[in-house]
Amino acid sequence: MKTKWIPLIIGSVLALAVSAQENPLPSSDALLQNAFNRPATSLNGDWHYLVDRYETSVYNFWRIPFDSVQPEDYGRDAVWLDETPKDKTDRLEYDWDSAATLTVPGDWNSQVEELLFYEGSIWYRTRFDDPRTNAQDKLLLYFAGANYRTDVYLNGRKVGSHIGGFTPFNFFIGQQVKPKGNSLVVRVDNQRDPSGVPTDVTDWWNYGGLTRDVKLITLPQTYIQDYSIRLDPERPEELTGYVQLEGSGVAGQELKLSCPELDLVIPLSTDQSGKATFNQSLKGVSIERWDTENPRLYEFAITAGPDRTTDRIGLRTIETRGSEILLNGKPIFLRGICSHEENPLKGSRANSEADARQLMAWARELQANFMRLAHYPHNEYMPRLADELGILLWEEIPVYWTIDWKNEATYALAEQQLGEVLFRDKNRASVIIWSLANETPDLEEKVRFLRRLAEYARGYDNSRLISAALFKSKSADGKMTVSDPFSAYTDIIAFNEYLGWYEGTPEILDGVEFVFNQQKPVLVSEWGAGALAGFHGDALTRWSEEYQDYLYQEQLELMDRMPQLAGFTPWILSDFRSPRRMHPQYQKGWNRKGVISQEGERKQAFYRLQAYYDKKKKAETEK
Repeated sequence: MKTKWIPLIIGSVLALAVSAQENPLPSSDALLQNAFNRPATSLNGDWHYLVDRYETSVYNFWRIPFDSVQPEDYGRDAVWLDETPKDKTDRLEYDWDSAATLTVPGDWNSQVEELLFYEGSIWYRTRFDDPRTNAQDKLLLYFAGANYRTDVYLNGRKVGSHIGGFTPFNFFIGQQVKPKGNSLVVRVDNQRDPSGVPTDVTDWWNYGGLTRDVKLITLPQTYIQDYSIRLDPERPEELTGYVQLEGSGVAGQELKLSCPELDLVIPLSTDQSGKATFNQSLKGVSIERWDTENPRLYEFAITAGPDRTTDRIGLRTIETRGSEILLNGKPIFLRGICSHEENPLKGSRANSEADARQLMAWARELQANFMRLAHYPHNEYMPRLADELGILLWEEIPVYWTIDWKNEATYALAEQQLGEVLFRDKNRASVIIWSLANETPDLEEKVRFLRRLAEYARGYDNSRLISAALFKSKSADGKMTVSDPFSAYTDIIAFNEYLGWYEGTPEILDGVEFVFNQQKPVLVSEWGAGALAGFHGDALTRWSEEYQDYLYQEQLELMDRMPQLAGFTPWILSDFRSPRRMHPQYQKGWNRKGVISQEGERKQAFYRLQAYYDKKKKAETEK
């Protein structure tokens, strides 16, 4: 199969990421923009699964990868061949039809008790019929996400592989599909890797499996592969962007971009590469800018021959001016909260629109207008709903803690994952910040690594802000500051601080003073304290709701006197699973810093933060 990377992804990344004895991995085909809205055949549902802790179907017993040998040497252990016994004498050491099932999308940890802590390979199998009515059409197999390495086999042949647990990938499979009974076998391996992104050390649950939607998308021979539609950040009275066609005969194609609500029709013609760019004046066109109080979305349609796609897009600008963040040219204070992609009520990875709506509803109940989606790209339902509800977003890639900074393959994985989320969400008005890292050490090689990512992100998308969650430090006069040299390359100075929790108790916050040498907006990206819902004591009793509430009181007073402050995102919206949290009474495998418990109870700190944000919102409205 001919494979092709979209321009924003380094083509050699997967080959760099695998061990030396393996063949280079086949790459994903060019990602399809707006796969979310394309008509599709869902492959969600119950898939049979087999646990392969010893990777019996990955390697033979001499540790030679099956992918590197000829089909006659596969042996009978390759479960992706999806065979059945020829007769009663035939030895076959697996049976797909009698295997148990897992629900897709979903993580295996929360579905099967014995798999709660499992890290390794699990094979999935489903069957499907060819959904195409025109055999000349292309057929795309699309995965919205799978954690962490995925190998895909169709009818006993390998289709391709992907590395990265939180970003989409897809493969064209039309030439390998039969009219009926196609066997799709997928291996997902969530083993942690010290050279991976993230590495082998995190503070969240390593949910494994096909955690997001899987679908089949039918496309014509020439189709709309990518597009960008936005206001020009330099000339916001202009609509700017491009449309990219892929397939056969893409040069010199006539296409049309339209928006009936704006009475806008823009005829376009592609160049030799199949790309059409536009800069359309909007003078005389009455546009409602997208913002948090009026999240106006316009439906745009792109038509190119037999292909057509539609998307609801908000038109807005985001920029900084001194210590301010400007949304549509006006200062905005980010009343934020951090969130993991987890449904605490289920103790599972959040994977549905309902899960996303629940998290967003909790944030809105807090009177938040901003969410930090930590520490990896979240399900596409989140930015789509944020567009609809008027919640601004910080999106992040899992360059977290112990990254192998000097390893070129690790950098390639980071850039690949950044590229995939930039590609997926570039048309989402809610996304205003691309975050490149969290709590990374002050090393020269770290700065070089992140500078490359920043240059890459700005080269691809100059319409959003760049940041990273850095560490605080102390200045020469004892004041708190941010001295990480990477702060010179960000648009916002963001940092995590846990004064009163990891450093002292809440009363120390009363004497804290911050000073910043960078003339940029400041965002406190994490602060907070752990509390077990329903556990009570005085204000200095650790793990009590009162302690957490006291810290929030002192922290909010600090926020009010912090210079250059443009917003903050306390850690965190809800309690979430983490194997690092081992206290047998208060944690039990959960990080308890949520203002909402795993049962959905609001802790005292929830109401304190809610009251603060409500007051802040009313004051801004009265200006």
